[in-house]
Amino acid sequence: MKLLWIGLLSALVAASHAAELTNVVKTRDGGPAAARETNDAVEREYQKLLSDDDEAQGEVDKWIRENEGFNAKGVGVSKEELNRRIRQRFEPIRQAYEDFLQRHPDHARAHIAYGSFLGDLHDHEGAQKHWEKALELDPKNPAVYNNLANLFGHVGPVKKSFEFYTKAIELNPLEPIYYQNFATTVYLFRKDASEFYTITEQEVFSKALELYQKALKLDPDNFPLASDLAQSYYGIRPTRTEDALKAWNYALKIAHDDIEREGVYIHLARFKLNAGRFDEARRDLSSVTNAMYAELKKRVTHSLEDREQQAKGTNAPATLPHDKKQP
Repeated sequence: MKLLWIGLLSALVAASHAAELTNVVKTRDGGPAAARETNDAVEREYQKLLSDDDEAQGEVDKWIRENEGFNAKGVGVSKEELNRRIRQRFEPIRQAYEDFLQRHPDHARAHIAYGSFLGDLHDHEGAQKHWEKALELDPKNPAVYNNLANLFGHVGPVKKSFEFYTKAIELNPLEPIYYQNFATTVYLFRKDASEFYTITEQEVFSKALELYQKALKLDPDNFPLASDLAQSYYGIRPTRTEDALKAWNYALKIAHDDIEREGVYIHLARFKLNAGRFDEARRDLSSVTNAMYAELKKRVTHSLEDREQQAKGTNAPATLPHDKKQP
């Protein structure tokens, strides 16, 4: 079993969202090396450490979500106080990792897991140190390449991340998160990708989309992944309307509940109104009834009405001077 960490500690103080590491991998199944350790006392201790880490992560995630709700009511704790509690909750986990690795310094998977833990806490230098040690100990472990690629994508050098994602995929071509991370990095750092691969910006877009599609093929029911793919079309110029609608319709197909479905209808409406398909856009907006989308629906509806008026003005028949009508 393995756990994919996806930005759990977003409330923790950081310079910016760009500094956060997401989609790093804490491996639980390390291949032959792991098999040799199965039922071993060291392996049991390692699994207990991961379990304690998971429990702490889950508890902190709950605090973050609950405090967001409390803040909306004006009764939440300050960011500084929440961070203090988070760090206090994680301190015993940090100490447990340190103790384990002091006694088992060649345990590659523990270095990977601890690096991911430190990455969540925005200790990028510490994370890199442990991931590079893991790479030295187990150079065939794709999770290490993925995690270091994520790091390089956040703190540089960005072009090195392209090499490391490629290596992760080479070692495990069936892990969708590697393609997803690779796609996101190529999409965000288009200039670097263009220079690295010697391709045009449009070809960079196509490369990112192809990587997203490979990830989705491996994980076809992953709604957040499908949404990432579909949302990427917002940044592409000229707009690839039909491709974008196809992507959003796929997301609609695999949406799990009304909240996800109605969010997709908003996106479908936006692309359709920009394409001048006003009636279709209005039908999509009519499917949005949840109060949480009320303000967004209002803004999109306003844009739709403006576009319709502009279209009518463009197609209106010419008038005589002083707005006199012909008899």
